Amino acid sequence: MSTVRLAVDKDSGVAVVTLDRPERLNAVDLEMVRELGEVWRELRFDDSVRAVVLTGAGERAFCTGIDRDAVVPQPSSPYMQDDPLLGIGPKANGLWKPVVAAVRGLACGGAFYLLGECEFLVADPTAVFFDPHTTYGMVSAYESVLMAQRMPYGEVARMMLMGTAERISARRAHEVGLVSEVTEEGGALAGAVRCATVIAGCPPEGVQGTVRALWAAGEAARAQAFAQAPHLIALGNLPAGRQAELYAGRRREFRVR
Repeated sequence: MSTVRLAVDKDSGVAVVTLDRPERLNAVDLEMVRELGEVWRELRFDDSVRAVVLTGAGERAFCTGIDRDAVVPQPSSPYMQDDPLLGIGPKANGLWKPVVAAVRGLACGGAFYLLGECEFLVADPTAVFFDPHTTYGMVSAYESVLMAQRMPYGEVARMMLMGTAERISARRAHEVGLVSEVTEEGGALAGAVRCATVIAGCPPEGVQGTVRALWAAGEAARAQAFAQAPHLIALGNLPAGRQAELYAGRRREFRVR
């Protein structure tokens, strides 16, 4: 069963990519990693598509990061850490067509690998953002780097360090610049498609060059920070068994701001 849906409107030039595991809050498993890579690469060669919208199926979540049931084999050496989520974004797959995210419900943890590679976010009022890593004894490395290029330092530091105890509302995400627009409830997808349709109506060479220039603005800093991430994760992550204990005993209370 496919975990990613692709719909292309040839008339508007807009493709909609949907993470389609609503029963798992659109968490990413290894099959979704593979399918997302294939979709982004397919869109590279489809000249009828000039802009893309990325969203999640269902009303509860955009994406909740890596599926905790996914088995990801790791080399024993701390110098060789495999992170399957590094390959799920459009930029990681060489797609320089603009991607607009439509966010409804939960967006947390590994979702930032995707959101960090979108040009901008449109959210509805149900959207909330948080990063659970520190709560479970894990280093938020790649997620922190990507969000640090989207939000003021103090805001991203608070989100990453507070773990599951606090969530950022769509309103607050808009105030700090993570979200570009908050729609009416249920309107994020339509709002994102509306923006993508306008962009798709512009000459694609200029649009794609602009996307590449925007990404290049932070490329050097991002590459240097990413180079540190495997070592920080190897040093800072608790053993998997202890992480599982913390996850099982997690507190359900949280504050939304």
